[in-house]
Amino acid sequence: MKLLQVKPQIHKFTHFKDFAEFFAIAAGDFVLTNEFLYNSYMKGLNLNADFMFREKYGKGEPSDEMIDAIMKGMGGKDYRRIIAIGGGSVIDIAKLLVIKDATSALALFEKKIPLIKGRELIIVPTTCGTGSEVTNISIAEIKSKHTKMGLGVDELYPDYAVLIPELVKELPYKFFVTSSIDALIHAVESYVSPKSNSSTELFSVKAMELILKGYMDILDKGSEYRLEIIEDFLIGSNFAGIAFGNTGVGAVHALSYPLGGNYHVPHGEANYQFFIEVFKTYNQKNPDGKIKELNEILAGILKVSDTTTVYDELSKRLDNLLAKKPLRDYGMKEEEVEIFTDTVIEGQQRLLVNNYVPLSRNEIRDIFKALY
Repeated sequence: MKLLQVKPQIHKFTHFKDFAEFFAIAAGDFVLTNEFLYNSYMKGLNLNADFMFREKYGKGEPSDEMIDAIMKGMGGKDYRRIIAIGGGSVIDIAKLLVIKDATSALALFEKKIPLIKGRELIIVPTTCGTGSEVTNISIAEIKSKHTKMGLGVDELYPDYAVLIPELVKELPYKFFVTSSIDALIHAVESYVSPKSNSSTELFSVKAMELILKGYMDILDKGSEYRLEIIEDFLIGSNFAGIAFGNTGVGAVHALSYPLGGNYHVPHGEANYQFFIEVFKTYNQKNPDGKIKELNEILAGILKVSDTTTVYDELSKRLDNLLAKKPLRDYGMKEEEVEIFTDTVIEGQQRLLVNNYVPLSRNEIRDIFKALY
């Protein structure tokens, strides 16, 4: 039985220029990034590579239309390496660019072309949330289907994951919160996944500790304190990525996809809307299973004596960082409770198999109704 796979080599550098020198970025490299990052960290280094700015192809999270336009913009050049320097959107797109002869995102997600890796992939995250630098998963909005789809195949594993804390300090406070809450959810969902084991749990628990203790310090010392401990969040996100890359995530992510896909809610924010309600449902269905261990871990980190209140206490702290709001405030309509439920049941079985306990259609619908 395989317990753990960590595919990419993981590197850490204090400064971007150290990374650029070590990996000898040069002609034959294609770099997907953001213009503000290029101007701040790359332009002055005179790197002889081809650079593309993701925002030139649209705003928001990646869609199949955006990915297709970027593929076309590469002009069919025979690059030796794809280098992604950015947040989750940049990383998810870059992973698809390594597939040989790919010209259509939908064809990739539906596996209608051979998935053959033709280029080396280097990932440098600039958020502390996705953990995508160590996973084989890419997610995008599919416009024609009004939802998100995920592709998880070994060909999408990066060859190198590179952590550079100075890049994450550029992240505005709200995006820091939404991305790091996403990492926390990765760790928690991974811990109770049926695929979790003693090896993945090490990474899950350490990620929870780094992120939640960091949150408590920020709530005590102020939002700017995050800059002093940003490396903890970057490493916590990385550990959470290793954990869920081996175990998968479950219903929190599955339920968030229709909301994110239809109303363009940022991924971490959409996940947080469902996080507490899903885990309260799990806890009600089977309080004496693996979730009992999780509750004790969370209570210990939060310094809560009564584990029966741990999700209320967790919600109080997280709401001080990112307030939840009714799903209707995003534009969701009441009739979409049933539509979104069917979308989850029909389109997210890849994730639902990772649930702590199975959720029926009625239970999924009730979660949407409770949050509407």
